[in-house]
Amino acid sequence: MIFLTGGTGFLGRHLVPALCRTGRPLRVLTRHPEQHAWLKRYPMVEVVAGDLSDRAVLHEAVKGCDAVIHAGGMFRFWGDERAFSVTNAQGTGNIVAAALEAGVQRFVHVSTVAVVGHPDPRGIVDETHPAQPADAYQRSKWQAEQVVMSACYSHQLPVVVLRPGAYYGPLGQYAFNRLFFKDPMRGIIMQVDGGRHIIFPAYISDVAQGVIQGLEKGRMGEVYNICGDWISHLDAFDIVCREAGLWWPRLPIPSWLGISTARVLELLSALTHTEPFWPLNLRSYVYNNWRVSSEKARRELGFAPISFEEGARRTIAWYRAGQPDDLPEFACP
Repeated sequence: MIFLTGGTGFLGRHLVPALCRTGRPLRVLTRHPEQHAWLKRYPMVEVVAGDLSDRAVLHEAVKGCDAVIHAGGMFRFWGDERAFSVTNAQGTGNIVAAALEAGVQRFVHVSTVAVVGHPDPRGIVDETHPAQPADAYQRSKWQAEQVVMSACYSHQLPVVVLRPGAYYGPLGQYAFNRLFFKDPMRGIIMQVDGGRHIIFPAYISDVAQGVIQGLEKGRMGEVYNICGDWISHLDAFDIVCREAGLWWPRLPIPSWLGISTARVLELLSALTHTEPFWPLNLRSYVYNNWRVSSEKARRELGFAPISFEEGARRTIAWYRAGQPDDLPEFACP
């Protein structure tokens, strides 16, 4: 039995059917079971109502499980630092405590490459690159990594840490999906600094497979980047525009203008209490060169991501099909 947190999020929607195809029973944590009737398609899935703050629920839910996949958490480009910490850091501590009590044989922790924060502008981001978190989300995810690694070293919790890149693909509406697919398809293409900066896309189904490979083959105490090939913003927009048949002009945005605009929008958001269209925390992701290497995962786990061209083609097809929430690859075997 596998216990899964984050099973109803973007990754979880792809991970649940992928795990079910392995034939192993699954127990999924969700705050609102009534909102996720799709889980009933999978006869091997047991649903547990609760969240990462419910220590009693977590301890009971992990009983009888031999593995935990911790993919739950809070991800936004804007928000209260305490909220990130409570969910991502303290919540991880709660699930780690439950896993230790249950004596699980494997604990896969889904983190993010973004904990690096400030990548070397000319270097490669592999698993040895120092972490310098640049915002509240990144800090909370780095704290969560330290929690699981501490349990690994101090209590022999069999931890494998995965650091995916920027998720994109069917069912996505936020972050990379919005900036590189949704906005361009409605005529908004903002090309920062001529498109010279480098991004680290990770097709969502590839990430799901990487999680399963980490569960099956990952070495205890090791960190693995789970990411496709890096690509410049210019090349990514070229591919998306070509595959989608878009001919919109690209709005050139120098760094100073983008950051200045974000500061103004942040001030307005303090009044409206809604996330700005262009949050200031995009700086770390948009204005850096994320040359992320997944060579270690390819070598040790057998990770084999698809090309960005193919991932873009599938994502665009999903948008053009009306954004269905029931995909052929989600079918129960």
